[in-house]
Amino acid sequence: MTPVAAPADKRFRRARVSPARKRRWRLSWWTVARVGAACVVVGFALYQMLGFVLASEALTVTRITVQGNQRMSRGEVLGLLDGLPGASIVLTDLEIWRQKLLASPWVADAAVRRMFPGTLAVTIAERHPIGIGRIKGTLFLIDRTGTVIDEFGPNYADLDLPIVDGLGVKVGDEEAPDGARAALAGRLMSELASRPGLAARVSQIDVTDRRNAIVLLKGDTALLRLGDEQFSERVQAYLDLMPALRERMAGVDYVDLRFGERVVVRPLSEGRRRGNATARVPGPRGG
Repeated sequence: MTPVAAPADKRFRRARVSPARKRRWRLSWWTVARVGAACVVVGFALYQMLGFVLASEALTVTRITVQGNQRMSRGEVLGLLDGLPGASIVLTDLEIWRQKLLASPWVADAAVRRMFPGTLAVTIAERHPIGIGRIKGTLFLIDRTGTVIDEFGPNYADLDLPIVDGLGVKVGDEEAPDGARAALAGRLMSELASRPGLAARVSQIDVTDRRNAIVLLKGDTALLRLGDEQFSERVQAYLDLMPALRERMAGVDYVDLRFGERVVVRPLSEGRRRGNATARVPGPRGG
């Protein structure tokens, strides 16, 4: 059989077409210069517009509100923010100004928020003094962490706070409040404050022993050894026992309330010669 040659299908033949050359664009230096100049003009205009917008009254600090301050006056708070009025409310770093507020010993925490137009809202959380710490004969307002708020003076005469002794600890050549001892005094006063009238009866606190707070009540001579817990129950147990003690003793040196229902009482004058007296009263269990 004679082979038959099939004609080639021209549809699948590669066309012999030379590729077109890409057209290269060449900008003249004059065109480049004009485009560059236009960009500079537009950029300058945008800069001027941005400056005008940021300098507008709506975006400038024109008003500062203050909340949460009780001991600090509004003027004292604004004094810490001197230089802030007139600044850009958008570009100003508020954290820097918050840190300036925290530099005040009265300020425990602070927040600064933007409130358009032109207003910054400042919220202050002040420290709460729990006592008047006595260190080397000088009196200081202290909070529950032992932070010295301010030196106690006539401007704080309205504060009815107990004297707190035994706070000092040596730091090099200086004496500073010890945090653990201040925390003991803070827990004591916070717990007594939960019962109406108890905290107001405390005249002095001694926290030399970090596990045994000693309290002196107003108008009384007995030192109450309260330990480091159940302060309210133990003070109340003494108040319930006090009428009976006054009938039996001319004076009381100390009352140890750390042992539950067993209360140890030492008479003021006879205790040094005859030892301790012991009484059983309903009181807090444990110790």
